[in-house]
Amino acid sequence: MFVFRKQVNVAIAGRFCKLRFKKVKETPYRRLCSTKKILTVNGKFPGPTLRVHQGDKIFVKVYNKGRHNITIHWHGVNQPRNPWSDGPEYITQCPIQPGGKFKQKIIFSTEEGTIWWHAHSDWSRATVHGAIIVYPKNGTNYPFPNPHKEVPIILGEWWKKDVSRVLEGFLKTGGEPNTSDALTINGQPGDLYECSKSETFKLLVDQNKTYLLRIVNAALNTIFFFSVAKHNLTVVGSDGGYTKQLTTEYITISPGQTMDALLTTDQNNSTLYYMAARAYSSGTNVSFDNTTSTAILQYKRNDAVRSQSSTTPTLLFPYLPDYNDTKSAFNFITRLRSLADNDHPINVPLNITTKLISAVSVNTFPCPQNSSSCEGPNGTRLAASMNNISFVTPSLSILDAYYYRINGVFQKDFPSVPPFLFNFTSEYLPLELELPKRGTKVKILDYGSTVEVVFQGTNLVAGIDHPMHLHGYSFYVVGYGFGNFHEERDKLSYNLVDPPMLNTVIVPKNGWTTIRFTATNPGVWFMHCHLERHLTWGMETVFVVKNRKNDPKAKLLPRPSDMPSC
Repeated sequence: MFVFRKQVNVAIAGRFCKLRFKKVKETPYRRLCSTKKILTVNGKFPGPTLRVHQGDKIFVKVYNKGRHNITIHWHGVNQPRNPWSDGPEYITQCPIQPGGKFKQKIIFSTEEGTIWWHAHSDWSRATVHGAIIVYPKNGTNYPFPNPHKEVPIILGEWWKKDVSRVLEGFLKTGGEPNTSDALTINGQPGDLYECSKSETFKLLVDQNKTYLLRIVNAALNTIFFFSVAKHNLTVVGSDGGYTKQLTTEYITISPGQTMDALLTTDQNNSTLYYMAARAYSSGTNVSFDNTTSTAILQYKRNDAVRSQSSTTPTLLFPYLPDYNDTKSAFNFITRLRSLADNDHPINVPLNITTKLISAVSVNTFPCPQNSSSCEGPNGTRLAASMNNISFVTPSLSILDAYYYRINGVFQKDFPSVPPFLFNFTSEYLPLELELPKRGTKVKILDYGSTVEVVFQGTNLVAGIDHPMHLHGYSFYVVGYGFGNFHEERDKLSYNLVDPPMLNTVIVPKNGWTTIRFTATNPGVWFMHCHLERHLTWGMETVFVVKNRKNDPKAKLLPRPSDMPSC
């Protein structure tokens, strides 16, 4: 399915929302000395920024005037009782087919800060994405001084080839996908790439002001280090929630994740400063884009300063950790904390009623007999799994199947623990452990369940970090560690006082991460790795949260009449 040959008209209406998505269509863009057509919204790459206030409800009308299917996901919007508009194809909706339309109701609740929107069909989110800024309710303020200005900073990737062709080839061979040809900051590769210098994104700033950078990692397959030369970043929020102020020289941000960071312009105004992003990739023999994207921070200078300076300004490059510097990556990640104050209270579940331990693995399948070649290890096809189940996407929406009680679409027996217990992080593991089972298995949760999920990374095929994302919920990240999770030992290190509340969290290579949440949002909610290649290979499952009995306010909303059909 080639997703880059469609046009979609999208209109948005709401009390505070003035944005109108007019057309999602193919638009010619020139990067790295060549031009190709990409799918854009309003002709823009990245797409337009959506601005709302906390608690708003808006409607999005999507008209698909093209030849191929599409869905849109509102990443980080919890959508209380309303998975109908969440977006992942064949999970909560059938895709919007050519000539079809769908009016999506977007319900904002507790989110505040920066989140984002993106396509959730095939790999079309490579260019169909944009920021969502959720302002405080009218009459309330940020928990930090108002910035002079806010600036979206969207990190991404660029392929010279049509991304749909990259996906097609990757699925055909069973090997790794081609890595991107460039990394981007606000759609531009920057000075270090051919034919890119003149279009490098520049941020013009006034001296001695504070700017709020709203940073989104929209990349398909790259975790980033990001920093600004000679300027510290003070992180004040992540994934649509506020955090304790954390001043740092760099940040680590995974695909799907957002960061709000304050930058104070207190440096020499006759110097130019690079903003830079490059990959963090811990996997051995795992290909990645090892280039560096740059943008320029430039101070506005008055006429007197300009007249005194006839030389070319110095251009300084920032510190970035090495691409495989796991210590630096998690030194930042593990310092994030919730505000946890009177105005921003937290409620970490303490008495856990539902506990899951999920091994997250890269796997292999044997090469099919009718295949001419398979480019995975030892002539296999690469796969991925959670608890040894490589997810098979159905041809009917799981939400529809659940709502109408249609049998045969999914199974309710997603395992609560790994089916095989072994030394998950051993350097050498038997090849027979690499083979997963295929299935469309979900986990059923009672309303009000207090849930703990331990993600255990494994060293099968290739140990690597996994950014895990849960739709419909934000969760508390109560613990991280390296090696095999040991409950009696490792739960002693849990942070139950001020853990960060996120919707996307990195599981370290050959390590573990523990999250907790309370299942009070009924519906069907996708959980998956946000590295697109791992999602395509099957590293995902679904939580089905039941209604609370005899409580209409804790019940799944009715199915919209214009839901797309399969």
